[in-house]
This record gives sequence, structure tokens and C-alpha cells, in this order.
Amino acid sequence: MQLTDILAQMGGLQSMARELGVSESQAASGTEALLPAILGGFKRQAQAQPSGLEGLGGLLGQLGGGGLLDEVLASEPTNLDRGNDVLGQIFGSREVSRAVAQNASTQTGLDTSLLKKMLPMLAMVVAGLMARQQGASVAAQPSRQPGGGPGGLASILDLNGDGNPLDDILQMVGKAMR
Repeated sequence: MQLTDILAQMGGLQSMARELGVSESQAASGTEALLPAILGGFKRQAQAQPSGLEGLGGLLGQLGGGGLLDEVLASEPTNLDRGNDVLGQIFGSREVSRAVAQNASTQTGLDTSLLKKMLPMLAMVVAGLMARQQGASVAAQPSRQPGGGPGGLASILDLNGDGNPLDDILQMVGKAMR
């Protein structure tokens, strides 16, 4: 199952579309274009952490954990400051975020300003989903866990189930660069 499908099942795409005033297909298109960069940023963070994916889990908790996902899924407007904090951690600068949005605009034909608004929301959804996978809150709520397996942060990033999440992220980033 692709991460975009997981986000759709959890209501993330619908929430973003509603808040941004676009169709769900436009939200999905923007998500598919933005996800490789976001996942690539999380991959770099995991590699930079002394304890790899587990260290990344600690960082996700500091940024807001599963509450990031809840905030986007809520009916109230999303506080994008929290998403911008996530982007600051994974991209390092606003210039990178702008370049990611511009690249996604070129790929999708969606307006760059729309994608700049979508980017922090999507970062919150992905970070919140990964934190849920990492944390004990997922064990208490197995119905919210994609795939229904035992989980862990690596399982959400390991899209092909081979035990190595980094190859999946690299593949997604490679597709985005073509």
C-alpha cells in the first residue's frame, strides 16, 4: 500500500482538501508530488540521529507526536506553525521548502501558493502518522495502524516490506527527481 493511500484512509487527504478549498484529487496530486521530499527529509534526519530511526522518533515526539496528525484531521483550521517547525527540522530552511513547492507545482500544474500551504500540513500528517507508529498510542489503537501489523517507525517508511525503509524513501525521491 502506498503512503498516499494510507493518508486517504486516515482522512488526511480529505482534511487537507477541505481546509485548502481544493478537490480531493488535487490534494492527492499535491501530496504525491510533495511526499518524496518530505520523506527524504525524514530519511536525512534518521541518518543524522545517533540512534537512527529511534532517535527520529524522539524528535517527532518533541515536535508534537501524534497530535500533529490529530490537528490536521480536526475540523478547526490547522496551526501551520507546527508544520513549519517540522519542515524546519527536515529541510533546514525556508528556501528548501519554497523549492520543494515550486518543483511540485511544475510536476502537478497546481499553484505554488497552494502547495506552500499544503506542505506544512502534509509534513504534520506524515510526522504524526510516524509518531503514532512509533509510540505506544498505536498499540492502544490498533485500528488506526496502517497495515494492521506490529508497527514501529520503520514499518511506515518500509513501503515494500523488505525490512529496509531507506530504499523505499530513496526510490520515492528518485522518482520525484525525474
